[in-house]
Amino acid sequence: MALADVQKVSILGRESIHCGFHLIPYIVATVLETLPSSTYVLVTDTNISGLHLPEFQTAFDERKLARDARFLTYVVPPGETSKSRQGKAEIEDFLLLNSCTRDTVILALGGGVIGDLVGFVAATFMRGVRFVQIPTTLLAMVDSSVGGKTAIDTPHGKNLIGAFWQPEYIFIDAAFLETLPAREFSNGMAEVIKTAAIWNETEFGALESRSAEIFAAIQTPSSNASGRTLTTRSPAQQLLLSVIVGSISVKAHIVTVDERETGLRNLVNFGHTIGHAIEAVLTPHVLHGECVSVGMVLEAEVARQLGVLGQVAVGRLTRCLRAYNLPVSLADPRIASLPAAKGLSVTKLLDIMKIDKKNSGPQKKIVILSRIGATYEQKATVVADSVISKTLSEAVRVVPGIPSKSPIRMATPGSKSISNRALLLAALGKGTCRLKNLLHSDDTQVMMNALIELKGASFSWEDEGETLVVQGGEGSLSVPPNGKEIYLGNAGTAARFLATVCTLVQLSAPGERTVITGNARMKQRPIGPLVDALRANGSDIEYRESPGCLPLSVAPAGLKGGHIQLAASVSSQYVSSILLCAPYAAEPVVLELTGGQVISQPYIDMTIAMMRTFGIDVVREVDPATGKQLDVYRIPKGTYINPEEYSIESDASSATYPLAIAAITGTTCTIVNIGSASLQGDARFAKEVLEPMGCTVVQTETETTVTGPPVGQLKALGLVDMEPMTDAFLTASVLAAVACAPPLEGRELADGSRPTTSRIIGIANQRVKECNRIQAMMDQLAKFGVETKELDDGLEVYGKPISELKEGASVHCYDDHRVAMAFSVLATVVKGTVLEEKRCVEKTWPNWWDDLSNKIGIEVEGVELSTSASVASASRPADQDSAASVVIIGMRGSGKTFIGQLASSALDWSFIDADEYFEKKYQLGVRDFVQKNGWPAFRAAEADVLVELLNSYPSGHVISLGGGIVETPAARDLLKEYAKKGPVVHIMREIDEVVKYLEAESSRPAYGEPIIDVFQRREPWFADCCNYVFVNYTGVSNGSAQPDEERATIGKTFSLIAPPATSIRDEVVRFFNHVTGQQPNLAPNGAADRRSYFLSLTYPDITRALPHIEQLTAGVDAVELRVDLLRSPKDFDKLGPYVPSVAYVTDQVAALRSKTDLPIVFTVRTVSQGGQFPDDAEKEAFTLFHTAIRLGVEYVDVEITWSEKSIQDLVVRKGHSQIVASWHDWSGNMAWDGKVVEAKYRIAHAFGDIVKLVGKANELDDSLALYRFVQRMRASSDAKPIIAINMGTEGQLSRILNSTFSPVSHPLLPSKAAPGQLSFAQIQTALNLIGQLPARRFFLFGNPIKHSMSPTLHNTGFEILGLPHKYELLETETIGEIKATLASSDFGGASVTIPFKLDVLPLLDALSPEAEAIGAVNTIIPQRKADGSCILYGDNTDWLGISRSIRTAMPTSMKHPEAALVIGAGGTSRAAIYALHKLGVQRIYLFNRTRRSAEVLANAFPDVEVEILETLGTWPAGGPAPTIIVSTVPASATTTDPSVKNALYLPISMFESATGGVVVDMAYKPAETPLLALAENQGDQWKTVKGVQVLLEQGYEQFQLWTGRRCPKATVAERVWSAYS
Repeated sequence: MALADVQKVSILGRESIHCGFHLIPYIVATVLETLPSSTYVLVTDTNISGLHLPEFQTAFDERKLARDARFLTYVVPPGETSKSRQGKAEIEDFLLLNSCTRDTVILALGGGVIGDLVGFVAATFMRGVRFVQIPTTLLAMVDSSVGGKTAIDTPHGKNLIGAFWQPEYIFIDAAFLETLPAREFSNGMAEVIKTAAIWNETEFGALESRSAEIFAAIQTPSSNASGRTLTTRSPAQQLLLSVIVGSISVKAHIVTVDERETGLRNLVNFGHTIGHAIEAVLTPHVLHGECVSVGMVLEAEVARQLGVLGQVAVGRLTRCLRAYNLPVSLADPRIASLPAAKGLSVTKLLDIMKIDKKNSGPQKKIVILSRIGATYEQKATVVADSVISKTLSEAVRVVPGIPSKSPIRMATPGSKSISNRALLLAALGKGTCRLKNLLHSDDTQVMMNALIELKGASFSWEDEGETLVVQGGEGSLSVPPNGKEIYLGNAGTAARFLATVCTLVQLSAPGERTVITGNARMKQRPIGPLVDALRANGSDIEYRESPGCLPLSVAPAGLKGGHIQLAASVSSQYVSSILLCAPYAAEPVVLELTGGQVISQPYIDMTIAMMRTFGIDVVREVDPATGKQLDVYRIPKGTYINPEEYSIESDASSATYPLAIAAITGTTCTIVNIGSASLQGDARFAKEVLEPMGCTVVQTETETTVTGPPVGQLKALGLVDMEPMTDAFLTASVLAAVACAPPLEGRELADGSRPTTSRIIGIANQRVKECNRIQAMMDQLAKFGVETKELDDGLEVYGKPISELKEGASVHCYDDHRVAMAFSVLATVVKGTVLEEKRCVEKTWPNWWDDLSNKIGIEVEGVELSTSASVASASRPADQDSAASVVIIGMRGSGKTFIGQLASSALDWSFIDADEYFEKKYQLGVRDFVQKNGWPAFRAAEADVLVELLNSYPSGHVISLGGGIVETPAARDLLKEYAKKGPVVHIMREIDEVVKYLEAESSRPAYGEPIIDVFQRREPWFADCCNYVFVNYTGVSNGSAQPDEERATIGKTFSLIAPPATSIRDEVVRFFNHVTGQQPNLAPNGAADRRSYFLSLTYPDITRALPHIEQLTAGVDAVELRVDLLRSPKDFDKLGPYVPSVAYVTDQVAALRSKTDLPIVFTVRTVSQGGQFPDDAEKEAFTLFHTAIRLGVEYVDVEITWSEKSIQDLVVRKGHSQIVASWHDWSGNMAWDGKVVEAKYRIAHAFGDIVKLVGKANELDDSLALYRFVQRMRASSDAKPIIAINMGTEGQLSRILNSTFSPVSHPLLPSKAAPGQLSFAQIQTALNLIGQLPARRFFLFGNPIKHSMSPTLHNTGFEILGLPHKYELLETETIGEIKATLASSDFGGASVTIPFKLDVLPLLDALSPEAEAIGAVNTIIPQRKADGSCILYGDNTDWLGISRSIRTAMPTSMKHPEAALVIGAGGTSRAAIYALHKLGVQRIYLFNRTRRSAEVLANAFPDVEVEILETLGTWPAGGPAPTIIVSTVPASATTTDPSVKNALYLPISMFESATGGVVVDMAYKPAETPLLALAENQGDQWKTVKGVQVLLEQGYEQFQLWTGRRCPKATVAERVWSAYS
């Protein structure tokens, strides 16, 4: 036997778990000697086989096997998809094919998938054979391989079919982990941490404190089998093995006690109930351990909500998981950025949790922790759905009521201010200090992490995490290694304290610098005065981006000391920062505060008091003449001496919320550990705010008790200066909102303000906190109907009775803990209040919502927000809320305002011009502001406006920013951060056009430099900040516009009317609806039960096809842009592989958009996959793919041969576009019933929204095999649309049978994109011949109809598309004949005209909303179901014909028509009014000679403002003249001659609108009606639409409703007009 030192672990009475390093020879020897067999079968996957299979083969070959013994290997595709019924069957077939018998021994070499799958095979093959687990991942070693649980997945969930089947051995070879990616190691550590969390606190403590050592253990590869024996085993290897063995031992013990999972073994499922549900949605992109990590935190929060687990334990668990680089919430960017994260709704997760083996019927069970190392029960606990839902929900609803726990007695979490100061003091101090009641929050975690990075102290935990033990570093600090930046998030206190701390760092190598940085908001918060003071004192500090803000780069030169002057009117934290570090300066410090009134003096006093406790006395100077204290402080040199123990006060700012709840609900609350002796200014809130509002306050040195007046009797504050307690102003504001009683005597305002006014001043610094809190309170109070007024240093709040406040408000919290908790106070008396972003409270009081329920007695419910996928996160996921506001950037003159206004109209959102907002805010025009204050001041103010806009209007707005917004780094960071949540759209326009505009524009200040220089500087910034690009296309960029003579030449080749260009309005509608997700421009025929096609364009320059694009795309659902075939005109003669430039591709896409709104399939096909793009140009390919996403391209075809990382990165950023994951095999050797194609399918399925597999047919059977493969893939529950075709003539049948996005060619194309391609019409003919497209009959029902143009219209369309249908006239006088026609089996659809538009209604099964609103039907569509039944559906397309005709003719500048006129009151007038209403017309005038008919019509539209005219051409007083006129009366009944009798006189006054407009005459004959002739005489500003054009537009829509195909408009229109004339 090979020599190896192994540690053995006993399970079920046998030492069958063997652990060590480099064990392959040992494994083979042990198996052969103890498990004799005729056949040994090793099963692994393709990833592992290349790493370890040869060594196993060699080891077996070297052993002397029995003469008849065999060693077989079987390799499966990697990943969870192999763990299926089919995967199991394939292994079993292999065993049977190789005549394996019951003595076979199967070895499972791989991760959890292999172990589960092979174990289940062993459990059932021949009724059970022996098997051995050889796990290769940490996750499998410590979890799935131990315990004998085997299983496969089903579409209904993971591990639902399986068996308990114990392996003969489990070999743990830790050397395998050396080849394991770091992410996989972290994945396994989740299970290690889980085991320690439920079982062993000591082990958990070791994991907490030794994460760096444990990571290092796998990053040091061993050589020459070192570690196989104890003598060659390194300390790092020993540590790693001890961690693994320790975790395995716990699980082995549990399995031994409860093998069949009847109780105790449930415990190892901690984190799995929620984690498995998350995994079901996110697999394979998020690993099992990562999902369980998030699940553990969420299940710990469930325990906390139940009152079983403390926040300290939740915080420890969270910190430990983070230390191993594991996600701890669904807000983690690795999760939130995934498109699949949109599926993480509370409802979806709860539904998945229904199918869980631990459940008892409908009751869900979760393992509940009671502390680290122990569980609440020795089994999983039943937990109500409402409890789980509350934890998972993104938002909460506070249920109003009287606190059931009153009188309340409670403590708040430790003070954030004191916690951060104590951490820094103890870290800088000498000796050991035990910190009690430390706040466990994001902010204190940031401070601890920073001190660890600076090597300033070491930290450990005692008392189950209640006590932090700090071993002080005595001021010894080091620059972080490898240039690592210290990231502080949005922790303002940490940022300001550490700015000075970093000056104390000692130099260890030349050129070293310490960099501290933060998130986008932190980069806006000021730090300039502190940096100025430190620089003046000799410190070397640089701003990395915006002056006055983070990030900072600090040289390790020490703090000089001496006399330091500091402006302290913005933040007291600047003062505390220098005070805390001053003892370590080279000289004693004299700190002089300048700049007027010092802000928040109590916080400075707090710092000085704490320094005294740590052994340093600060002396504040006094004016000897007056005895008045001066703002001058003397700090001696010295070293802090750590007290053995320091107890941190409860947080006084947080205490304001439960005290305010007592005040507003008329109950009593006592807060312990906060009293008159408190170091914190906010401790004065009870006496100085609540008492004047009518509360009874009793305050001792250590406690504060508040009893509120009866509900509704709070007094207004009058004037209150909250400068000593600025953070508490938010709490005061919500109380002031319901304070209706007059203020106490002496507090009244003497300026005539209303008696319910509370004027709060002294809080100007609150504008630069986590958000602009003053603005935030005003905006959110407005949702309750509360009026406010902003002041220079505060605000006024005007109280209202509670009964008058608006209910059901949804409060946006700006990710600010103070905003959320303040409004939760108001929510206790206002019904239906929802607090969004509930997790923002984790900054200071992570368990606030639980304490609100458990300690205060106010019920809190989880709420799933309707505007985005609700996830358990601190903010919405980065895969963008479809209601997130659109931000528009670009050069001045690019068309931002124009495009933005069109976009706001298309989305029905509000439009905000940042320049106008700026001018309103500062009461000064931009030009004047710049002249008065200069460009730097303007840029700073502009950035402030950006922050306000993003915070105040986070959804439902289009915000157009100034062109120079990208000039400041902080603004760029804000835009890049926002782009993770919503669309930032860069408007591009040719620079020549921009220059032309700017030369004529004078409202904005001149640049002071050439425009082209400004453009070239900003262009990269625009690209960096945006996630979408809209090209304001004119067709001249990059020279791709076609010369007129060339277009004319090509036009002669096609006898075709060139289609009109897609209007800029239409493109704006398409683009912005797509990128916001309001209405993604995806092919409607992409549904599983419908056939879809795309045309493959093969032009090197797409502009050559544009005049003929409609004919080329007839019938298809999308158009494929073969990017690899594009050639810039200057490179037409270049042969071989080619990479087109991003600029050229952008222009080609824009050119295509100018002619069609069909979805684009963006394809870059490489040489090896049958295209022209270089195989090795991956970087260039993905640059183009990302460009496509930014351009709003709907489908991106990505070959799965590219690297997984690149594809995954693209998937994360795809927005509302879809990925076509494709694989092409040109060899002709790919078997559609083989493993290779299925493996490719699984890879493509993991990445793509659509799977595309292309082979090559050698015979007809290849296409039949393909068809069977597709049917099998479609049968699975997670099936995705699949494009599967065979190339070549023999494969044409596959193109005919393929139903999703079949690529088609066209006879007019220069070449086919692939061999064997067919045209759309050819495929329709073939489908008809094989019975897949039966011929249908279509009709026009009416009388008289013999001159109708409809047969010409529809039969032309059928002919062009190759459809086997026929459109006929059914002229009849009775409904009976119509009824019989509707019942015929070949009925395809019908148009309905007079006199049957109302008579057919009883024959129909359902009506469209439009038909119901209009009250008439002109289209009947038979909707056939799979069971053969048919529903007759009635619709009305008349209104669409009118609407589209108007929109086409309407000037682009006419965004919101004010008024329109309808002449006539018949049935068509109903459609006209509906169409005008949908167009957004605000006032509709109606004239009819019979007023009664007009009144009936007006009453049919109660929600539309219809005004009946007495006289045609005379408008109501003050009413605007119409810009749209629609006549529905016969032309013969109208005249322009007032002397004609019995005819409607059309006065010229109808055309009074100075802007012109559109005139539609629904009459078909004569072609030139009196109304149209009159309109044409008014000049070019009035556009006319003939009745035949409306007929065509509504007919096009009918055609599409019946066939699912767009009507080929140009040719159809040509024939109809020809017949008409």
